[in-house]
Amino acid sequence: MGIGVSLILIAIGAILLWAVGLGVIGGILLAVGVIGVVLSMVFWASWGGFGGRRETTVVEERRY
Repeated sequence: MGIGVSLILIAIGAILLWAVGLGVIGGILLAVGVIGVVLSMVFWASWGGFGGRRETTVVEERRY
């Protein structure tokens, strides 16, 4: 699940929780969305997103 889907789940959960009054379903969707955002940010950082580690490859040529 990406950040976009997580944000949509947060929005739907908040609407259901506070506007419609479906507290249990809205709370579950809100929690799943927040967990999805956190996990996406953690894995994005480990895969080299903003602030991730950058590796440099050095190629040396041999002259004969």
